[in-house]
Amino acid sequence: MRWVLRSKLHKATVTESRLDYIGSITIDELLIKKAGFWPGEKVLVASNTTGRRLETYVIKGPKGSGIICMNGAAAHIIKVGEEIIVMGFELASKPVKAKNVLVDGRNRFKRYL
Repeated sequence: MRWVLRSKLHKATVTESRLDYIGSITIDELLIKKAGFWPGEKVLVASNTTGRRLETYVIKGPKGSGIICMNGAAAHIIKVGEEIIVMGFELASKPVKAKNVLVDGRNRFKRYL
């Protein structure tokens, strides 16, 4: 068994941050579906802007809103305006074809990579 990439949002832009929230990343429901994430799923978030990385979990945001919101302590690490990659992994016994979603500057689905 190996950990393999299953889902990825590429070049998303952080639109909001909420320090007063307990934790997580809020993602537009349409992007969650396109990438195949589950609400509550653990994800790795990497900032293309700073190189920082963190693990958190997915919360469903309003459908079609383009929201990418860093919540709680994560908002100290990755800030509004940063370009990020959100990755989900799967423990598998064989290769998995990952869903790699490219978004535009407004966090709208552009195409699969």
